[in-house]
Amino acid sequence: MSSVDRIDLLSLTPEELRAALRAHFAARRQPGYRAEQVERWIFQEMARTFDEMTVLPVAERNALGEAFRIDEPEPATIQVSGDGTVKHLWRLADGELVESVLIPTERRLTLCISSQAGCAMGCTFCATGWGGFDRQLTAGEIVGQYRGSRRWAEENAYGPITNIVYMGMGEPLANRKAVHPSLTILNQGYDVGARRITVSTVGVVPGILELAGRPEQFRLALSLHAPDTDLRREIIPLEKRHPLPELIEALEHFDDAGGKRITFEYTMIDGINDDLTLIQPLAELADRVDAFVNLIPFNPIPYQPDWGPSPKQRIRAFESGLSDRGVAVAVRETRGRDIDAACGQLRGHTLVQIERHSRTATSGDAAPDPIPADLA
Repeated sequence: MSSVDRIDLLSLTPEELRAALRAHFAARRQPGYRAEQVERWIFQEMARTFDEMTVLPVAERNALGEAFRIDEPEPATIQVSGDGTVKHLWRLADGELVESVLIPTERRLTLCISSQAGCAMGCTFCATGWGGFDRQLTAGEIVGQYRGSRRWAEENAYGPITNIVYMGMGEPLANRKAVHPSLTILNQGYDVGARRITVSTVGVVPGILELAGRPEQFRLALSLHAPDTDLRREIIPLEKRHPLPELIEALEHFDDAGGKRITFEYTMIDGINDDLTLIQPLAELADRVDAFVNLIPFNPIPYQPDWGPSPKQRIRAFESGLSDRGVAVAVRETRGRDIDAACGQLRGHTLVQIERHSRTATSGDAAPDPIPADLA
């Protein structure tokens, strides 16, 4: 059986995994507890290969390898910032590259994971969108970022991952076929509490409504970035399809579901969306859905050389203005600027280097490595 035909165990929810393994071992006339053994090796031991499952007879390990696969990505590049932030560039089975970021603070270790290779949303402030869209990730490729990052964190004394945010490359709610199973896998398989998992969106209304319908209390973060439709349309193209009135109505439905916290992500860009007159409409929107507001200094990207972060005094004025109006607000600390930590930057720079090496190779030099040595 080819690798494409074999089932990736990392893409299966615990219920699906149990059923597939029970059927497999029943067909081989093996005892039922074999399925439980493999389940433990996947979720608790985070085995990368069937050979690691040493409680199983060799014949059963070989049979598992013929029927299934474990597609955990391999690290292509790891960058560690002076502030402790860690960015992984993961190479998937087909050679595609995606990013995740570990962000340590005194009380938590947050993992930011990707849901797509690239992004089709085209938001003007985001490096990922400027790189275009390649494909959707599978549930296993999303979960694999968690497994690989958790293993690295444990091996490097970072401690356990406490929070997960779907804020890496891609629009999670544009890949609901994989994101929903991955949420279940992380929550039920790896015991990450639902309230410690946040899904970010630029405003995919059908996806927000679907997430609201789930019984778990997953959190939602909206990339708002402007409190009125006209300005938001300039920053986020999806505003044309799902304008703010429709979007806020969906958020009200999400809020009515109970216990599902909403955060507004507001990237502050100098001269673009930081006029003080925007404080009042932003506060009104936050009040309608009881949203927490994160003010984020813009992380400069090569594709917008004329844009910069709002001055600190302007950000503090926004913070004070929102707080005075009863809105829960915080200014997010900028992390990892020395390691391409903005979404899509490391992948974009790597792809540029690969393209340059490829051009050099076709002009007569030896063919390059898939990942150049200076980036591996």
